[in-house]
Amino acid sequence: MMDDEPVAAQPRHAVILCHPDPVSFNHAIAHRYCDAVRANGQHVVLRDLYALGFDPVLKPAELPTRDAAVLAQDVQDERAAIAGCDVFVLVYPLWFGSPPAMMKGYIERVFGAGIEPVAVQQRARSLLLGGKRLLTFTTAAGSRVWLDDQGLGTGLTTMVDQYLVHAFGMRSQEQRRFANITSHLDPQIAGQHLNAVTAQANRTCAQLAFGDEALLRDPSLTSRLAG
Repeated sequence: MMDDEPVAAQPRHAVILCHPDPVSFNHAIAHRYCDAVRANGQHVVLRDLYALGFDPVLKPAELPTRDAAVLAQDVQDERAAIAGCDVFVLVYPLWFGSPPAMMKGYIERVFGAGIEPVAVQQRARSLLLGGKRLLTFTTAAGSRVWLDDQGLGTGLTTMVDQYLVHAFGMRSQEQRRFANITSHLDPQIAGQHLNAVTAQANRTCAQLAFGDEALLRDPSLTSRLAG
């Protein structure tokens, strides 16, 4: 859903959104990111897992340790939808200190399809994610101080983001954490957060268009691409 027509010469972003409320701040983040990517002349595919009714339950036949693992049709469809993307963007809330079950199931069934334990341990590049970038946006109702006290600051980065990069042979990972996200979120604060999403999207687009080293030498490339 919301797939742009792919053009081989342009970078492509896959945004994986996981939140049941269509008017949530997570949805606002995902749509703001997509709008910024399009404004930069790049392409994006949005996968709204709840809208898709994605089934997060790994099936016995899909286990990579079987002699002949069989991927279900919905997994094949998802992998086809996000194939060829240069950056994978995960957008989700923190529930009880971790990603929602549906996001975890997507990682297991789609990202991890056919990946055997030995490949993870060897940090082998997967066909879908190998050499690609990972970008994560998360929201939490608690304050940043409370989250840090619970060990969720560095802990989540290590357990999810860095692990995925190592497990699938990805190139790099970045993350933006938004705290105090509740139904009473001040509109001005929400606007500041969404502006930060736009800035991150512009930066990611510039990284893909010009390369990391060029962007480090000349940070103005970000605004030049967006303009």
